[in-house]
Amino acid sequence: MNPNRIAFQGELGANSHEACQAAFPDMEPAPCATFEEAFEAVRSGDCRLGMIPVENSIAGRVADVHHLLPSSGLRIIGEHFKPIHFQLMANPGVRLEDLKTVVSMPIAFAQCREVIANLGLSRDPVSDTALAARQLSEHPDPTRAAIAPALAARLYGLEILQADIEDTHDNTTRFLVMTADHDAPAPAPDVRCVTSFFFRVRNLPAALYKALGGFATNGVNMTKLESYMENAAFTATFFYSEIDGRPEDPAVARAFEELQFFSERFEILGVYPADPYRDHI
Repeated sequence: MNPNRIAFQGELGANSHEACQAAFPDMEPAPCATFEEAFEAVRSGDCRLGMIPVENSIAGRVADVHHLLPSSGLRIIGEHFKPIHFQLMANPGVRLEDLKTVVSMPIAFAQCREVIANLGLSRDPVSDTALAARQLSEHPDPTRAAIAPALAARLYGLEILQADIEDTHDNTTRFLVMTADHDAPAPAPDVRCVTSFFFRVRNLPAALYKALGGFATNGVNMTKLESYMENAAFTATFFYSEIDGRPEDPAVARAFEELQFFSERFEILGVYPADPYRDHI
């Protein structure tokens, strides 16, 4: 296992790269083309950790990730909330009035509509914000700009023409920190924790209602509950959930006991410290 590398999906300069730098500045970032490759880099030991985005305050959940979590073989050991800021960047010397086209991810276009509309730019979508910056650096064009994080401008020698162009300035992405080390130490007893788990209920009338009843009766705060289809089957739905607390808390233990009684599959994906950012949400 390489203790100095952390995997993320995307190009160098992407928001996930910035998240790695912010949370683990002493680790070497390892870019991966897909989420599957990022998971495999951690699973194989090529990287000690993975920084995986799971949801955005504007765009919602990252759909490609949740179906990978149950079968990943990895454990969640942390979370990191990152405010998202987009910059309009171009090759050195390019002026705003020269621009005709902007290149970025569709999700970035959706979060920067006002600036794009005000400048009258056409959109050229690519798979990654930092990829847009890198391609512009490799193929200079005075009529084109990229929307990407500030780190991408520094890495690829571009100039920021307009800063923080996102429509909503409280735009935030939540990342999970993953490891293949199932012997990693548990959080200290006095640390506020989040527990992530998934389950599939038994084929019984009102099974989901009954499975979740224990959380209400035991006063356990469930902060997330999302459903996903398994193997493209409409009848095979599993649920990803998060709660405040840890499994050894008496109230959580009672709630989990009731959940498992009405479930045919249940697995805890991680127990990890709550990011202090939660206090400001």
